[in-house]
Amino acid sequence: MKVGILAGGFGTRLAEETELRPKPMVEIGGRPILWHIMMHYAHYGYRDFAIALGYKGEYIKRWFADFGALEGSVTVRTRTGEVINHDRSVPDWNVDLVETGLHTLTGGRIKRLKPWLGDGTFMLTWGDGVSDVDLDALLRFHRAHGRLATMTAVRPPARYGHLDFDGDRVLQFTEKPQTSEGWINGAFFVLEPGVFDYIDGDDTMWEHEPLERLAADGQLMAYRHTSFWQCMDTLREKHLLEKLWASGEAPWKTWS
Repeated sequence: MKVGILAGGFGTRLAEETELRPKPMVEIGGRPILWHIMMHYAHYGYRDFAIALGYKGEYIKRWFADFGALEGSVTVRTRTGEVINHDRSVPDWNVDLVETGLHTLTGGRIKRLKPWLGDGTFMLTWGDGVSDVDLDALLRFHRAHGRLATMTAVRPPARYGHLDFDGDRVLQFTEKPQTSEGWINGAFFVLEPGVFDYIDGDDTMWEHEPLERLAADGQLMAYRHTSFWQCMDTLREKHLLEKLWASGEAPWKTWS
């Protein structure tokens, strides 16, 4: 089963980092957040990826080319230009880097990945969010209900600290917990090829007409994930993820 990852947006809300590189290549702990996402999938046995490129896609191509060839100790045959990598710790991934247009919207990028995703069930996520979602449980849930689409629903992290009161007295203060009410789209989808019929073209936003129509047709189910999830839309959120990684207890680090 292949994993599609959307990595083509402009990342304007993280302009401090994305002026020179695309948002999925912004680093957490010295590695792009895209690498963290792929490591999570690989932990569950998913190592075949199709990445939708757009803004500064060449940056992502160069990174993967260098990562595969130059990580760790290498031997270079100067006469032929051959590079031999001796680092067995490099992940064994197959990565299709697919140009999907500079201004293509999310639905259009998904549809442009169709030739690369095969004819069966596939997974899909965004290149800017990490989670400890159990991908085995997610797939079991998807297969059990038999619909076209499963979305991982998450409770968004609160932006500010949470207060519990007794009158005017603060009973408890919790620093930026997940909210206790409401669910949002956390990505980490499992999808059937039939979803492509819900996408008209490059100008389609996946989060609008396709998901709305899938829901109206009874073809969209939600897998409720109550543990860790965090997107990286702002510099503040990048710093939060950096802090968690530096602590040695990053919740999304499911691999060893």
